[in-house]
Amino acid sequence: MPSQPVLSTKTTAIQEMENAHTSGVYTKRPLAIVRGEGAHLWDADGREYIDCVGGQGAANLGHANPAVAEAIAAQARTLISCPEMFYNDRRAEVEQKLCQISGLERVFLCNSGAEANEGAIKFARLFTGRKEFVATMRGFHGRTMGALSATWEKKYREPFEPLVPGFKHVPYNDLEALDAAVTDQTAGVILEVVQGEGGVRPGSAAYLEGAQAICRKRGALLIIDEVQTGFGRTGRMFAHQRYNLQPDILCVAKSIAGGLPMGAVLYSSRLGELPPQVHGTTFGGNPLAAAASLAAIQYLEDHHLPERAETLGTRFMEQLQEINSPLIREVRGLGLMVGIELKQKATPYLMALMAQHAILALPAGLTVMRFLPPLVIASQDLDQVVLAVRDVLTHPIAERE
Repeated sequence: MPSQPVLSTKTTAIQEMENAHTSGVYTKRPLAIVRGEGAHLWDADGREYIDCVGGQGAANLGHANPAVAEAIAAQARTLISCPEMFYNDRRAEVEQKLCQISGLERVFLCNSGAEANEGAIKFARLFTGRKEFVATMRGFHGRTMGALSATWEKKYREPFEPLVPGFKHVPYNDLEALDAAVTDQTAGVILEVVQGEGGVRPGSAAYLEGAQAICRKRGALLIIDEVQTGFGRTGRMFAHQRYNLQPDILCVAKSIAGGLPMGAVLYSSRLGELPPQVHGTTFGGNPLAAAASLAAIQYLEDHHLPERAETLGTRFMEQLQEINSPLIREVRGLGLMVGIELKQKATPYLMALMAQHAILALPAGLTVMRFLPPLVIASQDLDQVVLAVRDVLTHPIAERE
């Protein structure tokens, strides 16, 4: 492993304070991040980093985006909380905008991706009267009990079993297995267009379009989880728009509000009406998050960030594919959602990127290096990332000790 940076008194104090009170469920890196701007972050010692973690997909617009910050400040001085027992101007506007960009007619606003998937599961059971769901191996949909039941990874599931019954998992990108699993008792099929936590694995057009056809044939709902792929990340506003997909239910979150916590369940009006009081949330659709979301979506559109992700992502992957390293098994992705699958564990190389090159990236499973830079990242920064990746993957870790 590369040597860890020497920690300053300021960084040590922050770490000690967090360690004294944090839950302990997160594995932390030895950094205290205190400031961000665009695609750059700074630690407590003033060291600057190129950010390819991107808030785990929540920072598509970059850190401290001025348009979002101004919208938040103005709304905070006007009205922060307003439960849905009352109408609200900002909520009405963001609901209209989300339906406009998604092509779906109804929306339930919540606070996170896991909440969005929980809502989708409940709504699918209500709309169909069925109880069962089909999800995929390597799929990730959240850690709350319903979303966790749709998630495949055993290390997340097993400590909390028994989970919500009625879920089964089939291999991703295997249409035959999916066809065999979906029955007249299936309420919904839950899919990611690109599996994020599962290793940055894009679905093929044939698989995704075939999954939709199977759902239509059996009367199951097609539930597309775009928590990580939404809002420009893959080169479209939503990844499913690359294909001939019309999801019955669409789950979004992460960059929906420029980094402020927010999520949404969008669904087709042809499914029917949800009865009053069957679901709810105190903070969902609050005016502060709604104002941030309106500003974020407007910024995405005005600055053509989905198109930018398409252009930069294609070039970035091509450059990574040119790296001549025996460690690389495959480079894959869509837009600026990029994974490098290695033939060994990825963590030592991610730590080398951080310690030796001041570049932050994250894993996707044990062997995949994942890059989710803000869509505003400069092309020169991506060039620097490529050079750094080439360096760490062509020089054995042992040489850096």
